[in-house]
Amino acid sequence: MYFKQFYLGCLAHASYLIGSAGEAVVVDPQRDVDQYIAEAEAQDLTIKYIIETHLHADFVSGHRELARRTGAQIVFGHRAGATFPHLPVKEGEEITIGTVILRFLETPGHTPEGISIVVIDTEVSQQPQKLLTGDTLFIGDVGRPDLVGSKGFTAEQMAAMLYDSLNEKILKLDDSVEVYPAHGAGSMCGRNIAKETWSTIGEQRRFNYALKPMPKAAFVEMMTTDLPEAPAYFSHDAEMNRSGATALEELPRPAELKAQEVFDLSQQGYVVLDVRPAAAFGAGHVSGALNIGLSGQFASWAGSLLALDAPIILVAEDLAGVDEAVMRLARVGIENVKGYLGGGMQTWSEAGFPIATIAQMPPDELQHLLEEKKALQIIDVRRPAEYQTGHVPSALNVPLNHLKEQAKQFDKSQPTAVICAGGYRSSAASSVLARQGFAQLYNIVGCTQGWINAGYAVEGGSQQATCSQTGKE
Repeated sequence: MYFKQFYLGCLAHASYLIGSAGEAVVVDPQRDVDQYIAEAEAQDLTIKYIIETHLHADFVSGHRELARRTGAQIVFGHRAGATFPHLPVKEGEEITIGTVILRFLETPGHTPEGISIVVIDTEVSQQPQKLLTGDTLFIGDVGRPDLVGSKGFTAEQMAAMLYDSLNEKILKLDDSVEVYPAHGAGSMCGRNIAKETWSTIGEQRRFNYALKPMPKAAFVEMMTTDLPEAPAYFSHDAEMNRSGATALEELPRPAELKAQEVFDLSQQGYVVLDVRPAAAFGAGHVSGALNIGLSGQFASWAGSLLALDAPIILVAEDLAGVDEAVMRLARVGIENVKGYLGGGMQTWSEAGFPIATIAQMPPDELQHLLEEKKALQIIDVRRPAEYQTGHVPSALNVPLNHLKEQAKQFDKSQPTAVICAGGYRSSAASSVLARQGFAQLYNIVGCTQGWINAGYAVEGGSQQATCSQTGKE
């Protein structure tokens, strides 16, 4: 058996290629599908099936494009209600590729239609060797029961289903069975997913908090308490996956725009999305631009901060950055990039348009301002759980995804410092505030841990690392 995991860090998404005797299956493909086709060709495999473990809400799948290009059949759990031709499967049904048997378990809980895939390489044994769990079981966590795929059910009902899926099906498998989920650390489909991208049933039985023996009622309460808010684009993406997305090659290519055109369109309500790093954005950008850098979890934050129907103009470091941004936006269903600033900020400057800046402030300068008791608002835009582990004194917590509507509680005329874990979210937040008229902004560079490492005082929690798992947010 040939087995490969593809991991897309910016979406914390794992997909898989399984092959045997010249045949292959792809599980949970991302929207851009060239890598699966190339890998299958390199291994002399023909893709026969494309399996979706559920209707993904956090990204748009490439199942229809991959099926069109390979002739493969798309497989869903029978409750998915997909609106295009597909093979609906039920509990215990199997498909075969070469000498490998793929047996389906219905494992609702994260979504009603969720399935897991038992992988049996008959050349090795007749017993299961691997389990692809989709979003039912993660490494160190389990799927959230409250997301859009659960439409028509309460979070409590879905959590009860999840309890049964875990205890009556998944945990019945041998401890040696390897576990391969659809997401890793950073995904909003879980709450505290570990950084590892695979494990075993035995390891998860011992160390996964959600798999500890407990009554169903206790599990339901645990899984439905203090859930983080789901990004607004999740419902949109789930429905795109139900009907199947347009092939990437069919999306219109954004037009190269002159500086005057960008200026005119920005006055008409187009969103200028600057995808450059925080330092470059701070040094000079189009006034009113939103900064979401390509270096971090770009697509997820774009889906959270941008209106799905907003027309977009890109500002990037080069044409490769434009192309990457277009593709990564499409991965979360944002397909309305209308153009990009040709020549980048150099042409904007040469055309004589004003250049906006945001000061990049290191922790020692922030400490100096606090010591001198300067009038300063400090906004920490991390998630509440991160903030509670320790934060700069007097900093108020407003998570980035809520900043736009909560900015009114702050004084636009006062100097305002914005801090996160590593300068990525704070740069985006600074651009959000600048768009709302905050006049004197400072993006605090380096994560909150940098503040701690410098020996400065911390309020709340303990003086432990608070950087994100990617180190970029």
